[in-house]
Amino acid sequence: MKAMFLWWSLAILLPIQIFASALELEMLDYKSEHFTCSKGLSNCTVKAGAVVLIPECPVDHRGLEVQPVLCCRQGTACRPCIHIHLDIHPRNHQTASYVNVCYNVPELEMDMCKILEFTVIPAALDGQATSKQAWLSLLLKDNAVSFNSQVTVYVCSHHSKVVLPSVDEVCSSAAQGVVEECDIPSFSTLIDQENNEVRLQVNKADDSPYPLEMCLQHEDNGVCRTCKESTIPLHSVTPCMCFQVWWNKGDKRSHRSISCPFRNHTELLQRNVWENVSVSVVQGQMNSGGTMLSWNLTAPCRVEAEVWPCQKEAGLDMDRCTELVAFRQRLSDDIWRENSRGHWLMPGVFEDVVLGHDLCVMVKVKGKNSELGPFCPIDSNWWHWRWSLLVLLSLMLAVLAAICLYFLHGKLKRWAWEWYQKECGRLANRGHIVLLSPPDVDGSVSELVCELGSSLCAQGFSVSVDLWSRAELCSLGPLPWLHSQLQHLDSQGVRAILVLTQAAWERTEDWVRQWDQQGQQGKDIDQGVEKEEGGEEVEGEGEDKGLLQGLSSPYADVFSAALSCIKADHKLGCAGERFLLVHFEAHSVKPPSSERGLPELFQGLPMFHLPSQSQGLLAELAMGPTGHEADIGGHRV
Repeated sequence: MKAMFLWWSLAILLPIQIFASALELEMLDYKSEHFTCSKGLSNCTVKAGAVVLIPECPVDHRGLEVQPVLCCRQGTACRPCIHIHLDIHPRNHQTASYVNVCYNVPELEMDMCKILEFTVIPAALDGQATSKQAWLSLLLKDNAVSFNSQVTVYVCSHHSKVVLPSVDEVCSSAAQGVVEECDIPSFSTLIDQENNEVRLQVNKADDSPYPLEMCLQHEDNGVCRTCKESTIPLHSVTPCMCFQVWWNKGDKRSHRSISCPFRNHTELLQRNVWENVSVSVVQGQMNSGGTMLSWNLTAPCRVEAEVWPCQKEAGLDMDRCTELVAFRQRLSDDIWRENSRGHWLMPGVFEDVVLGHDLCVMVKVKGKNSELGPFCPIDSNWWHWRWSLLVLLSLMLAVLAAICLYFLHGKLKRWAWEWYQKECGRLANRGHIVLLSPPDVDGSVSELVCELGSSLCAQGFSVSVDLWSRAELCSLGPLPWLHSQLQHLDSQGVRAILVLTQAAWERTEDWVRQWDQQGQQGKDIDQGVEKEEGGEEVEGEGEDKGLLQGLSSPYADVFSAALSCIKADHKLGCAGERFLLVHFEAHSVKPPSSERGLPELFQGLPMFHLPSQSQGLLAELAMGPTGHEADIGGHRV
């Protein structure tokens, strides 16, 4: 029992194979070496399998080897994959068998498995030597497996772990040109001291269809900021300056060529670091009540330096500063942080110093013979003078603005009045519109009519829609309501809109037939004679008299009353001056049973098809009946 437990412990705790070599990876053709097996085995196939919770081994396996390789297609487009080699020993009287191989990648949510099936050829195995056991070889290629991936392979109770090398390790070998991530541009720097500049030159042999990108950083761990210029002034170049160059491949993050080419030019470029060292000094008070002198040292590169407070000399030698003993500090490498300009900043403080207007800070940088400084707090009197100047300039600008407004007041008032008159005139020309629905209107047409009314309201028109005036129609009746609306239109010269549908077409044809049958009744309406209070007869409102007749008339609703008005306009020769037609393109207008064209009553009226001729309708309504009727978007029918 103890021996069995020891065997399982050794099987589970086998040494983990970790492969992270920077050497060149073996390149294999993925198509030709997907799954192979040794002599003595035939019908070797591979298929997807399920995870087996309790591993069972149909065969005895002697060894498991896992190593990273490059899967290629004819020597190009290589991607990282895993080569699995398994030595097996088929059991007695075993012909067909299989092995379940599972693997795990942290990027995958669950384990993936492959079933390796094969057939044993007993005659071939009997002739093999003991050292030549049967084996299976699987080339595992998965999109989740990439550089730096950690893959664990399970075969029964055995498992092996492998860590794929990084892109940098692979690209440093002979993988250039076959691995897509290694397609990086190479560049060099040229220091031109005559022109005081540094030029970055990309190798012209690195031909690529992708645009070139570049960024600049200070120190290896600094933020790399985009750089568009290939020429840099020499005075801004420092030994810690680094460059990253890569091809912009869109969503794919390509490998970058990183170089810090100025580290060996410290004698030439170190002066640029010293000249850009600055220290800001502020006097303050600690929480304990003691005094302190805080400072922030800024430099293009992290430097080895010492800082100390000093007392400035009074008199003629203003640049001389005497050190305060026992306060000198050495800069630490772990406190530097990068600011928004890409320079490095080191904060510090001198505690319990006697503050005064002549207290400053000195800096001694390693490698520089002379000291830097003194750096002193900003004079508060200078700050007060600057704020006073700012307030004075603000007052002067305010006075100047007031004078300009005083002299321009008349012109501004006149301009505002002209604009107001123009806007009022423009809105007044919009006028009032009455929108009449077709008879037997259904839900879809009713919705389109309401949308048309809302759109006209948004354009500045005053709109009355019969669908919106139910209460008024019930109180006044259809004929008096329409009569009042037409009188409003006549006073402003804007026409009414009649929606034409199949139901309206059929009602109009029936109405015309009934009109012809009534004879004298139609003549009386066309004559339009009505008595005024003084007994005189006024011509031109005969249609109104017809509208006010009894409800038993065939045109005793709003739509039929509108048809009688159109008929009266035809008699007077002014058809189209008050009414125009609109047709919604979503609904057919001509009844299937009608073989003739548009009813004669509508001929001569402007007609617009909506929504394609919406702009033409607005132009027609804005111009009024005296304009060019239906020239824009509409046509007379």
